[in-house]
Amino acid sequence: MSAIKKFFQKKKADAKFKLAGPGHRLNEETVRKIQPSSSHVPAARVPPSAEAQQAAAAALARMEQKNTQSAAFNTSLNAIRAQVRRELEAEKQDASKGTSSPAKKDTKSNSPLTVQGVYFKCPLVGPEILSKEKWNERISEFLYEQLEIGSEDEMGLTAALIIHSCNRTLGREKVSTCVDTICKYLENIVAHPDEEKYRKIRCSNRVYRDRVAPVQGSDILLRAAGFQVCKMLAENQGNAEGGEAMEDFLMFDKYSKEEMDKLTMLVDALRTAESIQLELDRNTQVLLPSQAAAPLNLPPDFFTLSPEELKREMELRAAAVEQSSMLRTKAMREREELRERKLYRYSLIRIRFPDGVLLQGTFSVYERFSTVVEFVQENLLVENKTFVLILPSGDRISSVIHPFESKSAADKDNDSGEGKPVEDDKTLMDLHLVPNAVLHFSWEKGTKDEREEYLKPDVMILLKPV
Repeated sequence: MSAIKKFFQKKKADAKFKLAGPGHRLNEETVRKIQPSSSHVPAARVPPSAEAQQAAAAALARMEQKNTQSAAFNTSLNAIRAQVRRELEAEKQDASKGTSSPAKKDTKSNSPLTVQGVYFKCPLVGPEILSKEKWNERISEFLYEQLEIGSEDEMGLTAALIIHSCNRTLGREKVSTCVDTICKYLENIVAHPDEEKYRKIRCSNRVYRDRVAPVQGSDILLRAAGFQVCKMLAENQGNAEGGEAMEDFLMFDKYSKEEMDKLTMLVDALRTAESIQLELDRNTQVLLPSQAAAPLNLPPDFFTLSPEELKREMELRAAAVEQSSMLRTKAMREREELRERKLYRYSLIRIRFPDGVLLQGTFSVYERFSTVVEFVQENLLVENKTFVLILPSGDRISSVIHPFESKSAADKDNDSGEGKPVEDDKTLMDLHLVPNAVLHFSWEKGTKDEREEYLKPDVMILLKPV
């Protein structure tokens, strides 16, 4: 097991240990022993004091408040269900009369955002749900806090995480170059411990100045490895008065086997470390049919381009479509669709239930469709029941996950492949569910009564009545 994995396990164990409360020795008596009374005469019962009576009254008030809140929750939930039924009945009446809702105007620029942004979780650092920018700041604070409270042995491991996690603005290529350069420094010392040229780094050296110094955490890792800043005579240089110029160097002057083993461990930590990963928060919402009918207006976080670049891209595409009135081949259309889908990072997926309620969640365009199935399962009132999600294309995908289709003997004779991926193994981009899509929910064996409840009460309460 690498040092980085052990480091993470220790941090997780420390977090759980702190939540467990104060510790006790195994031989410590945590319960006071009741001393037997010398007299068996029961003491006269003392009436409760004024403080005790006040505490009892407060406890009763809390119980009554809890009951009131529970009743209010149920009343609010019933109001939501009633409003959903009214809107669903109105939709049916419009459909029976042959009328449709008025055409939506292009008010996207003026309409409010459908979701306020894209949010993430990071269980290793804390329970908060924040934007990616806020999490980058929080992760940096967390790692630098670990430097203050951690031991000297952990300094190098924390520095490796800082290098990989706190330099996103520099890009992966520059971080990778820095890691390779530092590893080369340390490996040269391990391979040639007696050669001085490998044990010192001139701070003005172009390689160090361009590849290592700009990266956060690089100086901390070198210090943890045993390098110290010192003034040394510059090589082949002198000042204008004929004197000798001094320069800043990083010098390593430790020769023990333990120090060599430490350098090897740090090289392994740098090679195997990864940036602290964020988990995409679904930003779960429940919508009424009227709320889902509002114009869709996605925030800039959903796009790979900036708002200005996206606007220009849309204008160029519209102009190209107007100019090219000629018929396009299937290959041309597919290339155009793929190019358009690549504009998006995230997709807003809505699942419409037979009772009219819509469940909404945010997904990465590269997530498998099976994650959408799991999202629905987590919010259903009835567990362990097979259901079907119907795509806009009309394809039906069951909640029973089969990563690969089984093949008959004849198929295996004609095809040497290991298996054909089914729909739930494809990404949302592959299924054309980008940047948003509405899926329809149905039970596997027939549709139940339309008044049946589908979502958990604590999920339904997320719905905000209009």
